[in-house]
Amino acid sequence: MAELAVTGVDACARGWVAVTLGPGEDVRIAVAATLDGLPLTGVTGIDMPLGLLAAGWRDADVLARRALGRRGVTVFAIPPRPVWECESYAEAGGVCRELTGKSFSVQAWGLRGKMAEADAYRRRAAATPDGVRLYEVHPELAFAALAGAPLPDSKHTAAGLAARRDLLARAGIAVPLRVAGAAADDLLDAAAVAWSARRIAAGQAVVLANQAQRADDGTEIAIRY
Repeated sequence: MAELAVTGVDACARGWVAVTLGPGEDVRIAVAATLDGLPLTGVTGIDMPLGLLAAGWRDADVLARRALGRRGVTVFAIPPRPVWECESYAEAGGVCRELTGKSFSVQAWGLRGKMAEADAYRRRAAATPDGVRLYEVHPELAFAALAGAPLPDSKHTAAGLAARRDLLARAGIAVPLRVAGAAADDLLDAAAVAWSARRIAAGQAVVLANQAQRADDGTEIAIRY
């Protein structure tokens, strides 16, 4: 059976960057302002939270942070849906404290628009029999799996970028560090997500989830890599 193409997506300055892995070592890169503008494949991983609770915190995030050790700080705690319906971070923080007993990071709040776009895309695609299926992936988990342990250096350092690019190259994924509209770390993250998407398609991905915890729309909340 021919190897199916899979895609990994990450947010970037221009909107979104997608890395598609075809048969062999074929790698294609696309950048677009919206997810609708990207050539996504049937199995697409995305570095964006998918699925919100009506109340409480997502167990998948807790499991991901635990798996990454000190690199767990790269996994944002995602609060319940009512928090995201607020119009400002100040208001959202107050609602979050009321519902969970604590606030959440302003960096997580910065994902609000991208999360809404990814959620809307996922819902539309799920209604189409042969549509794209989006899977939540965290690239740091993918890099940890490639390396055998969480990476010591941040992706925002020269050493961290080099280590991540080398791991991908060993996996047969050659990624340029310069593409208009996307930073080097975004490209590498999207490629790591694509590597995870390949594992998802093959039924080989690790799944971090509490199977008893479902999103408020009934869908699963899981992080794969």
